[in-house]
Amino acid sequence: MRELLEKNLSRFEELERQLADPAIYADSAKSAAVARERGSLMRLASKYKRFKELNAEIADARVMVEGDDLDMRELAEAELPKLIDEREALWNELLSLTLGGADANRTRCVMEIRAGTGGDEAALFARDLYEMYKHHAESKGWKIEVLDHSPTELGGFKEVSLALEGEGVYRELQYESGGHRVQRVPDTETQGRIHTSAATVAVMPEPEDVEVNLKPDDYRIDKFCASGPGGQHVNKTESAIRLTHYETGIVVSCQDEKSQHKNLAKALRVLKTRVYEAKREAEDKKRSEERRTLVGSGDRSQRIRTYNFPDNRVTDHRIGLTLYKLDQIIAGQLQPVTDALVDYDRQQLRDAFATAE
Repeated sequence: MRELLEKNLSRFEELERQLADPAIYADSAKSAAVARERGSLMRLASKYKRFKELNAEIADARVMVEGDDLDMRELAEAELPKLIDEREALWNELLSLTLGGADANRTRCVMEIRAGTGGDEAALFARDLYEMYKHHAESKGWKIEVLDHSPTELGGFKEVSLALEGEGVYRELQYESGGHRVQRVPDTETQGRIHTSAATVAVMPEPEDVEVNLKPDDYRIDKFCASGPGGQHVNKTESAIRLTHYETGIVVSCQDEKSQHKNLAKALRVLKTRVYEAKREAEDKKRSEERRTLVGSGDRSQRIRTYNFPDNRVTDHRIGLTLYKLDQIIAGQLQPVTDALVDYDRQQLRDAFATAE
């Protein structure tokens, strides 16, 4: 963790040096990206700088306590407990700010929700998850934008991609990655039988343009006519875009906008995010000693949560959390679940660091 904090502080200082160079403002897009990244690191960097200062002050105070100067010793003895308390409080804040690793303080992320097994009911469940995250984001004051979606005739979603932006957005939503299962009686069920359906959620930190430099030669662009539920054409112009990244084979489609240019811009955002995520996962595998906690693993194949409508129950299987207020949670009041996951992850990180020490 110390290595991560040092790395973030070093990066913050590097970004400050870049912004102090007038030459960077010749490229407005680059200067804006650098400013955003600096802003996302500022809170963590300033707290870690203060943490290091406190360590130095505590060390000096302990030297004075052992010294021969009586006045200085009394002064140090009075100050030392305050300094230690401040450091402990600051350490708890740093633990929270680093949940999620190097990307913990990203202020932008991309969420993808896909219907799984269960046909139309799974697509309706994917729509419910979208509405839940949308209302939660609105309650947090985060910006939310639909990048692309594939609706069904019954009003569900085969898949939907969202861009979210705001303070702590990735640090909090990272825990939503994985398999979500719903147990309920579908509206179309005439005999009242409970059906089980599933959807998957992926939450990925969105990188800045300067971090993932995609050139036009790196991907193929295919243009096609946008279509709606059942394959009916929304328009007869080739406004929809499909991007294929040559190196990774990642494919991204976008048809939400009537403008081809806007669809291309949105598709590029998602492609950069997925390419960044693929590289990040590869690096995580190489650094196996940097063990990620169970809660923040982000494994999409892992079933993380069950939503049981007959019992009004939500169960998060990773931490054994069960709450009997599904109606509130599915309406967007996700904070009790998120707080429990953050607390659990913070304690795991604290325990892992204590063991390493």
